[in-house]
Amino acid sequence: MDDMPEEAADGRLRLPRPLRPFRHREYRLLATSMAASLFASGLWLVAIVYQVIALDGGPSELSVVAAASSVGLLVSVLIGGVAADRLPKRAVMIAVEAVRIASAGTAGVLGVTGALQLWHLAVIAFVVGAAEAFFYPAYSAILPTLLPPDELLAANGVEGTLRPIAQQALGPALAGVLVGAFVPGISLLLAAGIYALALVALLAMRTAPVTPMEAGNSVLADLVEGFRYLFRTGWLFATLAFATLYVLVLIGPIEVLLPFAVRDQVGGGASSFALVLGAFGIGGAVGSIVVSSWRLPRRYLTAMILLWGAGAAPLVLIGVTRHLWVMAAATFVVGFTGAVATVIWGTLLQRRVPPHLLGRVSSLDFFVSLALMPVSMALAGPVGEWLGVPMTFVLAGAVPVFLAVAAIVGWRLPADEIAHPLDAPVTQSNTPAEKA
Repeated sequence: MDDMPEEAADGRLRLPRPLRPFRHREYRLLATSMAASLFASGLWLVAIVYQVIALDGGPSELSVVAAASSVGLLVSVLIGGVAADRLPKRAVMIAVEAVRIASAGTAGVLGVTGALQLWHLAVIAFVVGAAEAFFYPAYSAILPTLLPPDELLAANGVEGTLRPIAQQALGPALAGVLVGAFVPGISLLLAAGIYALALVALLAMRTAPVTPMEAGNSVLADLVEGFRYLFRTGWLFATLAFATLYVLVLIGPIEVLLPFAVRDQVGGGASSFALVLGAFGIGGAVGSIVVSSWRLPRRYLTAMILLWGAGAAPLVLIGVTRHLWVMAAATFVVGFTGAVATVIWGTLLQRRVPPHLLGRVSSLDFFVSLALMPVSMALAGPVGEWLGVPMTFVLAGAVPVFLAVAAIVGWRLPADEIAHPLDAPVTQSNTPAEKA
């Protein structure tokens, strides 16, 4: 089988496909940094909630802090893409980790000493959100400089696996233990320490080659160039247009209405809701592992859009079932298919977008994913009250299927993927960084 260990031509053991990126020193350091950073972010996300509570804050105060982080992310993400294309990508990620260390450390010290106030947290959350906007475009753009093209899918699968495990499971679990045993500020200080480990791994990397940009361009001109590429590239525009509507239809019901579906339809409480939500995260981790064992599908655009669109169909079951296990199975499938599509999408950007534009295109992708999340969550409640929660989930599962078909047919994606095949085996043994 393709994903089993085998001997290469030089007699060395060839790693299974999901592990092949780890042959390269620079990627091992990058993956180590990312794992530590995700784990620290999981600590941060939970500790910040209980720090607000410790300051006698309620839902309104927590909303202010969460909104500050989202605003920081949203206002900075497009500039983050320009920075990833203009500056050394490793240097951008080092700067992000330095900001995270300073922010978490400051919040932790103020919290432990009793000097922390809610407005401090809001400002710090804004700074952390703004820094986060620079990380993803730089990370996405640096991978093709470290790995051969045929190992990018596996590397994106690693990231898709680590995120739910480290950021959504292990980090929050440790934060819960620490908050229960100590004050939330201790968790914030530990997060700063783990961010420091992520920084050390980045500092140990060798400097990656920088793709030169056209001299004399302003930041605004660079942004305009990114948007022009988006609007003249059919497969990219089609996917982001689909993703915009997909986020609008899907995120709100999952984030806002799912706990009410669990309560009203199966009589479940917080533990039942956690089970259904946990199944979604587990599905995402399993999907990322599985797809990293594959080659990029020959019909990669069609497969990706259908995985997102048809993969949302199990949400219909949440609207009609009275069984908790059916809800958990449905969210598992949605998480699984969504993760597979997301890994293919990240790899597709790295394979087809010109290197000098990759940071900006990645930031546009990030921006689209973020922009309508608040709108979706704001609309979910009123729509759920108007149509009823069950009918809202039926529509949330059915509408993406039609959106997927419209995107595939309307932009002639099958013809595009046939004209630009990406499934041919790549035989080079050296990474781009090694050849540079």
